[in-house]
Amino acid sequence: MRGAGETAMDGSLPIDLKTQVAEDADDTAFVAEVQAFLAEALTEDLRQAGRETLGVHADIAACKVWQGRLFAKGWIAPAWPKAWGGTGWTPHQRFLWDRECARNDAPIMFAGGLRSLGPLLIEMGTPDQRARYIPAILSGEDIWCQGFSEPGAGSDLAAISTRAVRDGEAYVVNGSKIWTTGAHISNRMFAIVRTADGERRQQGLTFLLIDMNSPGLTVSPILGLAGEHEFNQVFFDNVRVPVANRVGEENDGWSVAKRLMQLARSNNTPPAMVRRVLRRVELAAAALGPDLEPAQRCRLAGLKIELEAFEGLELAALANGRPRLGDQLAPSMLKMIGSELHQRVAELGLEIAGPCAVGALSAVGLAGEDIDYGARAVAKHLSVRAATIYSGSSETQRNVIAQALIGR
Repeated sequence: MRGAGETAMDGSLPIDLKTQVAEDADDTAFVAEVQAFLAEALTEDLRQAGRETLGVHADIAACKVWQGRLFAKGWIAPAWPKAWGGTGWTPHQRFLWDRECARNDAPIMFAGGLRSLGPLLIEMGTPDQRARYIPAILSGEDIWCQGFSEPGAGSDLAAISTRAVRDGEAYVVNGSKIWTTGAHISNRMFAIVRTADGERRQQGLTFLLIDMNSPGLTVSPILGLAGEHEFNQVFFDNVRVPVANRVGEENDGWSVAKRLMQLARSNNTPPAMVRRVLRRVELAAAALGPDLEPAQRCRLAGLKIELEAFEGLELAALANGRPRLGDQLAPSMLKMIGSELHQRVAELGLEIAGPCAVGALSAVGLAGEDIDYGARAVAKHLSVRAATIYSGSSETQRNVIAQALIGR
C-alpha cells in the first residue's frame, strides 16, 4: 500500500497527482493566454491609470477603454453564466485572471453593473429588464451606481427613509442618498426605497432601477479625505420611476438587496485589490534597501504571508460555488478580512514613505519620485479608510459571521 504522492511500481502517478498535474498544465496554458492578451491590450496609459488608482475604480476614461477591449475579447464578465455573456471560466480561472490583472496594473473597473446588478437581473429580473439592461451592462453603454446609504442610514440600511409613492404606473421618489460612489459618472442607479411602513424596519422596502437623467434628480459632489471626487449625495425631488423598473415584489426590496450584496461579494476578488497595493509597497521597500527599518521589513513579510493565506481562503470559498440565498458566511468573511488587510498594507506603505508622506497629490510630478510616492501613499491610506465601512462595516460582517456559525 502506498501513500498519497508515491509512484506505483510501474512508475505511473497516483490518481490524485495525475489530477493535480492536469490542473497545473491547464493553469499554465490559461495563464499564458491571459498574459499574452494583457501584453497586447494593456497600453502604458492604461497601466498608468491602474497604478494611480486610489479608490475603488480607476480613471473612468481608462475604465471605458479597458471595458471596450474586454468586451471585444469576450472576457468582460468572467463570473457570469456563459449563456448571458460570461466566459465559462472556473472559479480558479477567475482567480488567476484577477491576479494577472493585478500584477500587470490593469485598470480597476467601475463595475457596479458587472459585479452586482447584472448577476441579480439574471437571477431575479423580468425578461424585459434582462433584454433592456444586460447588453448595455456588458458593452459599457450603461454605468450603474448604487443608491443604498442615506444620511440617517449607513450600515443600518433598514433605517432607509427615502420614500416612493405609487402613482399609476410609476413611483414618485423623494429623499436623498449619500456616499454614492460614482453617481457623477453614472447614467443609471439601482436603489432601495421605502414604499410602506411595517412592523420591522426591513419590511416595506422596494428595489428600483432609476435613470440618472430623470427630472428632479440632482447630484452633489463629496470630496474624500485625500481630496479626490469619488462620493456624492443624490437628491430626489418627485422623481418618477416606472413600475416596470422594479426588481422583485413591492415591499420585498430587503431580500433583493441582500441577494445583490451576496452576489457582489462573491464576484469580487479582495486579494487582487490588496496585491496591487502590496506591489507598490514592496517596490518602495526595495528602493530603501538596507535603510528599511527591520520592524517594517518584518511587517512586510508578515503581510505577504497573510495575503497568501487570504488567497487560499478565497480559492476555498470559490470552489464551493456561488453562495446560496441566505448563506452569508463566505462573502462576509472575505469582505471583512480583505478590507482590513487592505488597510494594514496601505498603512505600512505610508510609514515606509516617511517624511515624504507630507506631500499632497497636487505635488505629484513637481517635486521628484520620493515625494510622488509619499503623496500617493498618504492618499491611498486615507482613501482606504472607508473600506471597512462600505458594503457593510466590519462590525456588521462579524455579526453576520457569528449568526451564521451559531445557526450551524
